[in-house]
Amino acid sequence: MNDAADLLQQVPLWLRFDFTSASWIVAVISLTLCSLYLAGAFKLWSQRRFWNPARLLSFVLGCVIAFLVTTLGVNAAAPHSLTALMFQQITLLTVVPPLLLTGAPGVLLLRTMPHGGFGGTILRAALGGLRSKWTGMLLHPAVPIIFALLAFPVLYLSDAISIFVSTRAGMEFLLVMFLLGGILAAVPLWSVDPLPRAQSFPSRFLDIAIELQIHAILGLTFLRMGRPIFEQYSMATNGIDPVYDQAVAGALLWTYAEMPLFLVLIICLARWFAQEQKSHKINQSSEDAAMDSYNEYLLDLSDQDRMHKQH
Repeated sequence: MNDAADLLQQVPLWLRFDFTSASWIVAVISLTLCSLYLAGAFKLWSQRRFWNPARLLSFVLGCVIAFLVTTLGVNAAAPHSLTALMFQQITLLTVVPPLLLTGAPGVLLLRTMPHGGFGGTILRAALGGLRSKWTGMLLHPAVPIIFALLAFPVLYLSDAISIFVSTRAGMEFLLVMFLLGGILAAVPLWSVDPLPRAQSFPSRFLDIAIELQIHAILGLTFLRMGRPIFEQYSMATNGIDPVYDQAVAGALLWTYAEMPLFLVLIICLARWFAQEQKSHKINQSSEDAAMDSYNEYLLDLSDQDRMHKQH
């Protein structure tokens, strides 16, 4: 009970800005992306062209959350509290990417970028990258599973996490990889932009199921282990037992990390059902048209037979 109280006392400190220990690479990336997106949206609106405000809200919210988790006190606490680090990791891996991708930044880029000069160069580079075989390889269904294995079991069970979080540069690298890897893994599941490879729904469900199991197994390991697993998090900090801190991090994996995956599972099921219904209607229309054509053919034969008998 004391450990829970001590941990709760730290939460207000985690929610205060701490720019002296901020991870500025992700923070600057977030501010830059947000500024460019807003500029593109306002450009469309100034030309009286439509851009969905909900998409803008989603993208901006993703940028704001990424900025906050790397500039608030939770970032300073991450090298000393596994709970703080796990909250950062889950947020950058599974919460921020869907918000960014739902904002359709690729579509916005195609609509706002001028076709001549420097804008044309950017457009050609974007289209070339979209058609590249390397992009297709990065969007292979196995990539999200491989990254989930690297970001959770390999990173933690090898205790490589202790090496990264022990230095400022290591933390910066880790957070950038979480964000970029999370976006890459989320593209097949969440993106509304045009993609060179369309992942099938069964493949998406398999990815989601495997990622859910990875989170569950690692979370259970953290919860059930009666001793500190990691060298970096083996000592009590601010009076918090490292085993308790480790267990709370495991609980976050069981709850916070699973929610976006369950949400995308529901969305994929709804999209699959809608796609099947649409295909069924198209097939039904084709069958009805074929049946009508066949009936007309039979009527023509009947009319010809009747005229033949009359003569």
